[in-house]
Amino acid sequence: QVQLVESGGGLVQAGGSLRLSCAASGRTFSSYAMAWFRQAPGKERESVAVISWSGASTVYADSVKGRFTISRDNAKNTVYLQMNSLKPEDTAVYYCVSGRTVATTHHELRGGDFGSWGQGTQVTVSS
Repeated sequence: QVQLVESGGGLVQAGGSLRLSCAASGRTFSSYAMAWFRQAPGKERESVAVISWSGASTVYADSVKGRFTISRDNAKNTVYLQMNSLKPEDTAVYYCVSGRTVATTHHELRGGDFGSWGQGTQVTVSS
């Protein structure tokens, strides 16, 4: 399993940008599909974006398409979420998540085959 630590959250005005980072420990990070999930108070947890182990394939929630970009740097054991044109409805705790095993695809991860979770980072977008 990998251990995950998120950073980069904060308070931003609507229309602004933030970049979240997720630093992973473990030699096999590059073999895991990775994802960003979020949860707002009173709402269900939502898959925001997922990325394959190589970075070649990504899937986004409809609500963030065209505004958010997930990427990874396997040499740095880090996955990123660039968030542009932020809206108040993007306010949530954002979590970095790995696939359950190295065989878990990014589609399976999006569907709930979770491995490790980070502690979460708060993103607040003011109107």
